[in-house]
Amino acid sequence: MNRLTPGYSGGLPYDAPADDAITTAVAEALTAIGHPPKSVPADDARRLAHLAGRMRIVFEAANAGDLDAAADEINALLLDTNARPQLDRGKDRPWSLHFHGPDEQLANGWAAGCAAGLALAVGSDLAGRLGVCAAPQCDRVFVDVSKNGQRRFHSPQCQSRVKAATHRARQAAG
Repeated sequence: MNRLTPGYSGGLPYDAPADDAITTAVAEALTAIGHPPKSVPADDARRLAHLAGRMRIVFEAANAGDLDAAADEINALLLDTNARPQLDRGKDRPWSLHFHGPDEQLANGWAAGCAAGLALAVGSDLAGRLGVCAAPQCDRVFVDVSKNGQRRFHSPQCQSRVKAATHRARQAAG
């Protein structure tokens, strides 16, 4: 989502990829999470970039404590993606619950899975784990998987940047 949506990252403006770069960005994002695609059709890449924008709405609403707005967008995503649950089993893995779209098209599968994952988070006590970076000039989103659920930054770089700025301000004041 962060690679496909505009905003700020680490204190700098971030432009979402456009045109042909969207396909590369989607392939890199899927590879980064351990699902390297064989190929990414341009239409699927554009659809996934649009999905990223809609998912960002959910993260921002949940981060602001507006679970009604988050739920409204998730419900629209679930309807639009036709997400359906299915038990899948890997070669040497036990059965696990996955969500699929109406067909095996790359964008449909990912859209349905993401919509369902957000629904499961917001519909449970995990809604507070959807965050937006607290660093100035950064609006990248994250899922807090820390034990104590206190994560505030999307990356260690943003956390360090804020800590250094706070330290410099204390030194200047003292």
